[in-house]
Amino acid sequence: MKLFSVATVLASIAATTARTFTVFNACPFTIWPAMFTDLNVGSAVPNFANGWQAASFTSVSFSVPDNWRAGRIWARRDCNFSQNPGPNSCLDGGCNGGLVCDSRTGTGVPPATLAEWTLSADPNIPDNYDLSLVDGYNLPARISNNKGCPVAQCNVDLGPNCPAPLKGPFDSTGFPVGCKSACVGLASFFSWTGDSANCCSGSHNTPQTCPSSGVQFYSYFKSNCPTAYAYAFDDATALFTCPSSAKADYTLTFCP
Repeated sequence: MKLFSVATVLASIAATTARTFTVFNACPFTIWPAMFTDLNVGSAVPNFANGWQAASFTSVSFSVPDNWRAGRIWARRDCNFSQNPGPNSCLDGGCNGGLVCDSRTGTGVPPATLAEWTLSADPNIPDNYDLSLVDGYNLPARISNNKGCPVAQCNVDLGPNCPAPLKGPFDSTGFPVGCKSACVGLASFFSWTGDSANCCSGSHNTPQTCPSSGVQFYSYFKSNCPTAYAYAFDDATALFTCPSSAKADYTLTFCP
């Protein structure tokens, strides 16, 4: 009888309960993708660093556990980690930790286009995924998969035509590399104290008390990117599912 070590058995189990995620930089410039897992929701994490440099037209692939919960991936632009390593190292999307985002506090600085997942190891509960502009926009992005499940995407560069109060930050040439959400761009005393229609916070924290009509500039984001979250309660048009039994692999493309 052939005997297997515990490590071999565990490695075999891990191989059959993981998905492959690919992050592709289709932009004609370098970006710095970042990743974060809300460890207050789940402890499973991908077997890859929380931040890396991606030259144009390059990709990386890594394994993600079936039960990865509250995970997000985004991209940072115009980074320099040699000085002031931390959230201000990048023009947008920077995080605590510098190149590799801190596993507890490295959520990223708005504006940033977020790709979000909650996977399921239970065949009765589907994977959930979305592309979110709730924290604003900094790059076009697309989430696709190999099982024919819906594609979530925002293929439009929202920076140049972004409403003036939300436009920015700007690169050294004056080009807008971001478009803030109304929650971030129109911050006021009320939003900072947790009661804001634009942020769906405080007395506006339900779908009934925070309709999209009450969120300023909602139509700009939604008309350009109809399958992305333009505010907190966009579930009906922006939250997608895929049967967990399909064991889908996912590809996140920046600048598709």
